[in-house]
Amino acid sequence: MGKDPIVDEVRAIREAYAQEFHFDFQAIWQDLKEKEKKMGRKTVTLPHRKAREILSTKG
Repeated sequence: MGKDPIVDEVRAIREAYAQEFHFDFQAIWQDLKEKEKKMGRKTVTLPHRKAREILSTKG
């Protein structure tokens, strides 16, 4: 399978973004939450479901 330039671009952007925060997951999460608040969009949080519940709904 050949290289996909779009996938390569997304991975490069993700890598550069992570580098800004020295690959600190908590710092990345905090930045994303701040950006989410600034956007002012309503977010929806769904209740957690166990895998068994999810699988039983798929038939």
